[in-house]
Parts: sequence; C-alpha cells; structure tokens
Amino acid sequence: MSDTVARGTAINLANRLLAVGLVLAITAFTARLGTGTQGAFALFTSVEGVLLALLSGFGIALARRVSHHGEDTRRLLGAIVLACIAIGTLAGVALWVFSRIGPPAYAGLWLLALAAPLLLVTPNVVGIWLGEGRMAPMAASSLAAPLLTLSALAALSLAGGAALLQVLAAWVAAKVLVALVVLAVLWRAGRLAAPDFGALRGEAPFITTIGAANLVGLLNYRVGLFVIERLLGLSATGVYSIAIVVAELLWFVSGSLTQAAYSRIGTPDGARAAATTVRVMQLGVAALVVAAPLLWLAARVVLPLALGPDYAASLPLLALLLPGVLLFGGASSLSAYFTNHAGRPQVPAQVAAVSLVLNAALALALVPRLGMAGAAIAASLSYALSVLLLAARFAACTGLPLTQVLLPGPQLAHDLRTLASRRGG
Repeated sequence: MSDTVARGTAINLANRLLAVGLVLAITAFTARLGTGTQGAFALFTSVEGVLLALLSGFGIALARRVSHHGEDTRRLLGAIVLACIAIGTLAGVALWVFSRIGPPAYAGLWLLALAAPLLLVTPNVVGIWLGEGRMAPMAASSLAAPLLTLSALAALSLAGGAALLQVLAAWVAAKVLVALVVLAVLWRAGRLAAPDFGALRGEAPFITTIGAANLVGLLNYRVGLFVIERLLGLSATGVYSIAIVVAELLWFVSGSLTQAAYSRIGTPDGARAAATTVRVMQLGVAALVVAAPLLWLAARVVLPLALGPDYAASLPLLALLLPGVLLFGGASSLSAYFTNHAGRPQVPAQVAAVSLVLNAALALALVPRLGMAGAAIAASLSYALSVLLLAARFAACTGLPLTQVLLPGPQLAHDLRTLASRRGG
C-alpha cells in the first residue's frame, strides 16, 4: 500500500469515526425518546437513504471523469448542480404526496420534501474531490451535517426538550445548510462553470445504472427494517434499527479504505487496478475480522447504559448480523472496480439485485416465525452470498483465480503494518 493511500485511509477513517460518533449521539437522543420514536426516525432516514441512493450516480460519474479520464469537469459540474436541484424538487413533490396518503409511520416525510431540492447536491458534487483523492474536503462536508444537527438538538434540550418533529427538522435543516456552503466553496474556487447539458446527457446511461445499483444495494440493507415495520410495528423497528446502525459501523473501516484508494482503482491500467482492488478488499476484510468481535463487546457494554433496557433485544440481533456484514465489507472495493475502472456499474447492480431478492424472501418467510431475528438472519445470509457472487464476477473479468481474490496473499501483512503505522503516526 502506498503512503498516499495509507494517509488517505487514515484521514478518511478518522473522519468516518467522528461522523459515526455524531450519528450515534443523534441516534441515542432519538432512542431515548422511545422505541417508537426511534423506529419512525429510522424509517425517515431510510427513505432519505433510498432517495440519495437512487440519485447519487452524478457524483460517481463526476469522480470517474476526474480519476479515469483526467478531464476538466467545471461545466459538467454546473450541469450536475442544476440537475440535482430540479430532480430534488420533483422528488420533494412525490415525498409530500406520500406523507399525506401513505401509512402513518411515514407522515413526517413532508419535512424531507421541503429539503429535497438541495438534498442531492452535497452527495453528488463531492464526487469532484473523490476523483481527485482529496479526503479533507470530503471529510468536512460529511461531518458538518451531523455536527450541526447535534448542536441543534443540544440547544433544544436546554430549551426544554425535543420531540420527533424537532429532531427531523434539525436533521434536514443541517443538510440544506451544508449544501449551500459546499456550493459557495466550489463557486469561489472557480470549480463551477456554465452548465454543459450535452456532457451530462452523455453520462446519463452510466448515472442511471449507478442509481439503480445504489438503490438496490440500499434496499438490500434496509428491506428487513421495512418488513419489520409492516409485520411487527414501529417499536420493533426501533429496536432492530439499533442493531443495524451498530453492525454497519464495520463498513466505515472497509469503506474508508476503498474511498481513499478510489482514484487508484479507477486508473486506466487494468493490471494495476485489479491488483489494487484485491489488496484493498483483503485488507478491509482482515481489519473487520479484528473489529467485529470488539464491536460486539463494546455494544454489549455501551448499549444498555446509553439507550436503556428497552434496547437489550438488539444485542442478539447484532450478533446475527455481524458475520454477513463482516464479509460484505469486501464488496466495496469490488464494486469500485466495476464502477470506476471498468465502467460497468451494472455488474454490482445485478449482484445486489440477487441479494435483495434473497434477503426480502427470507425476511418475509422468517420474520413471522422468528421475529426480528429472522430479518437479521436473512440479511447476513444475503450479504455473504453477494460478496461471493461479486468476487466470482471480478475473477472472471480480470482473469485472476478466484482463490487469489478471496484468500490473503503475502502482501496483506505488509499492508496491515503500513496502515497501522500511518494511523499511529
């Protein structure tokens, strides 16, 4: 592993740890308002996640134009900003309607509708920094929203407390403010120019495929939550959401490494891109093997103290989720290879679709019999299958033996030492 990637990984991991600390603090705040409130908050953020997943392909296309093609993207970025605002406005109308006619658990979506015109901006325009491998501005943009939200919640607490509506309002207001600041920073830096909608239309097939892949992937993570809400209610949804939040902390490790190496995975040199992908995948999984049991032990101590006895049932669910989540940590670098180097986002989309179908089918079959544990088992099994399928597609694409992709090579120990020394420094 190069010093650049190691440094970027350390920066990105530190940023993600800070970000997840802020998100956990917000989650603890909502969880203490009751399991039903936590369930409603989890559904709200899951719907937001669906929207962002479906419409975040602009940022990946932008990153690829920078890292793979080395292009001047100012005019493309201008077109992306306007497209995000226009599509966000349309999405806001749909969210508003659904908040009025949908199930009561989704009534708060009118707040998300108000923020939708600017909600898509930040996740997409940061693609320019992702393609350049600049982790610092990406870190600042990702930390700002949860920090502002937590500050607002602290102020509300001092003023007499907050209910679900105030929590959701603080959440979306922070996202809007960060989007405005990011746009101002890019404008002052001369990174925005007159929009080139022709260039954007040329990227449309890639962006659409990325959106479909991200949407299927996100639904794969959240389908159990939606099934539980329908079959078991909001209180159970709140408990299960805590297990998901904690389990997915593992992906901050593997995701940090993939994001730091994203521009290198996107290199036009096929052999170099494949080798980097394998090393990043193996290093990420190795790190998660160490992190997973430590995470469970920490959760066993912290969750009862931080959230109270109502969430004790989330611990066995977490134990069921962790094996699949651990293995799925290897998927991020493989997906980055197909998306950023090969320009074939349909491959991870196809694999995620298979995993989603399995996850949903198992959840619908197991939740009535096993309760929340059924959803956790379904998710863990589907995650494991998707990694194996994606690794097999990667091996076929690159000509590498599948065993070389999956089994640690001699470089792994060196990479672990490099990363550890960089973090220690």
